[in-house]
Parts: sequence; structure tokens; C-alpha cells
Amino acid sequence: MCTRELAWIHPSVGREVERWRGLAASIPDPGIRTDALTALHDKRLNAEGAGLFAALPKRRDRHLLRLLVAFQILLDHLDTVSERPAPDPLANGRQLHLALRDALDPYRQTSDYYCHHPGRTDGGYVRALVQTCRDACRSLPAYETVRPLALQAAVSCSVQGLNHDPDPLRRDSRLEHWARRSCAASAGMSWWELTAAASSTLAIHALLALAADPSCARGDAEDVRGAYMPWICAASTMLDSYVDEAEDAANAGHNYLAHYPSALTAERRTRELVRRSLAEARRLRNGSRHALIAAGMVAMYLSADGARVSGKRRTTRALVRAGGLLTMLLLPVLRIWRRGERSRALVRTEHSEQPFSAGPHPTSSASRDDG
Repeated sequence: MCTRELAWIHPSVGREVERWRGLAASIPDPGIRTDALTALHDKRLNAEGAGLFAALPKRRDRHLLRLLVAFQILLDHLDTVSERPAPDPLANGRQLHLALRDALDPYRQTSDYYCHHPGRTDGGYVRALVQTCRDACRSLPAYETVRPLALQAAVSCSVQGLNHDPDPLRRDSRLEHWARRSCAASAGMSWWELTAAASSTLAIHALLALAADPSCARGDAEDVRGAYMPWICAASTMLDSYVDEAEDAANAGHNYLAHYPSALTAERRTRELVRRSLAEARRLRNGSRHALIAAGMVAMYLSADGARVSGKRRTTRALVRAGGLLTMLLLPVLRIWRRGERSRALVRTEHSEQPFSAGPHPTSSASRDDG
């Protein structure tokens, strides 16, 4: 993965995000509009991380990049909008997350995603995200090879809908039941590690990137799925929980690290997952690029403010070491990048004080001009 590729990906992701921001700003329901814009702002790094997978194929594929970003924005929106109070939170979360499955199955009839949600008028925002993904999937030369595995991962990702159950005892019981019923046994993996892995999109992104390679075989897809699920995906979710510990504690949110019997056990296990992630990535075909993405994922989380507070510095250093030399090299770069993003976000916030105007529809002909 060279600097030239990264220089193409970053501005391309930015253009995609801005197109979706334009559509989100025109959502009629004020609550859903706020959720959509908040997700785009607060979870911008997720879209950047998804875009990195566009560097896996040998050739640039703008359809792939659009798919990766749209799918991640879709997940982040669903995760945010699921947190709003609903008469039946479980049914609401399950129904909303059907959009993930529909996005990766171009031949399936779409669902009524908001039928259990108090707001019903998103102006077609979720359907536009779903349709963009479906159109891009059809363009990938080996999509039929990876489609069964990508759909399995998308169905598993719907476990996110259980994370927002306001009753922690009921939530944990349902998550444990889901893991025992839905996840294949993995040596030494606890039920919360399995559900943590299932809630990540990284395996989906890797499979979609593989589908851009016409020579992709089913064995390649199974190897990628096996490396990312559960190892790389579990490490990603645990690191996300690590940097969000204070926020989750303040908001009574679900944090996967809280399931471990002690903070020391949580640190040790997260280090193990990080080390195993890098090892699994290197074993793949094109392993150096997968390893760079895995190391970049580790560095992205550990460059966050939540990993740099005084009480976490020793643990953060240990996790960086577990990520190896690549993580150590990428960490200062991502810290600088985060500072730049904060400055750019302030500029966007100042501009947003003016009334929003919807940009070109992401599925319109205007959006196909990538500049």
C-alpha cells in the first residue's frame, strides 16, 4: 500500500461523506436528521477506515470505494438511530439492521426499516444507502463468490441491535444466547468476544475488497473470513470499547471490556487479540496489505483521546507494543491526522450554522463524477 493510493483514498472518502451529509441534512424528521448528521460527524473515522480497504485490490475501483463508505455510513447510522427510545427496542433494532443484509443482497426485496421506530420519515436516506451498496455490489467482478460469506457477516452484524437494550441483565442474556446459537465455536473465545467480533464490519469490508479481484476463489474468501472473524474483528471492537470506557460509564452504555473479571484480564486479553490479528492478517494472500490495515486499525483507536488519559497510558503503550512495529510507526501519523481532522471539523461546524442544503443525491448521475 503506497502513499499514492492513500492520497487517492482520503479525498475520495471525503467526497462520499459530504454527499451523504447533504442528503442527511434534508431528512424531514428532526430526530432522525440529527442522528444521521451526528453519526457522520462523530464516526467520520469509521468511514476513513472502511475506505482503506479500497487499497487491497491491485487496481483502483471507485465503485468499491463508494460501496465501502456507504456500507459503513449505513451501519453507523443504524447504530445511532437504534439508541432512540422505542416501544419495543429489540424489534426496532432488529428491523433497522435488516438494511445491512438488504444492502449486500441485490436480489432481495427491501424491508420497512422504520416500522418499529417512533420516527418514520427519513426522506429515503437508508434506502439510498442500501441502493448505493446494491448497485456497487453488482459491479464487482467476483461478488457472487463472496456474497454468501458477506451476507452471513451482515446478518451477524445485526447483533448490534441487542447492544442498546436499556436493561443490562436482559441485554447480556440475549447476547450470550445469540452467541451460543449463532456463532461457530472458537477455541478460547468467550461469548462476549464472539458477539464483539460479530458486531464489526471489518470482515465485510475485506470480503468486498476481495470481490473486486476477478481471480478471487472461494478458498480466498474463506481464508479472509477466517482471519477477520473472529480475530481482527474482535480486536477492533475491544479497542473501540477501550477508548470509549469513560463515555460508556457516564452514559450507562454497553462496554465489552466490562465483561472481563478484572481490568488486568481485559488488558491481557486485548493484547492477545491484537497480536493474533496481525499474525492472521500476514498469513493471507496479499498479507502485507492486510497487515497494514490491521495495524492501522490498532493505531487509529490508540491515537484517540480516550486512549491517552493519564490512567490509561501504561496500558496504551502495552497495546501499541502488541501491535508491533507497523502500529508504532503509524501511531504518531494518526495523532497528527486526528488534530487536523478536529480543525477541519470546527470549520465544518462553523459552516453548518448556516441552513443545510442537500447536495447531489448519492445515487444520482452527479455522484458518479468522482473528480
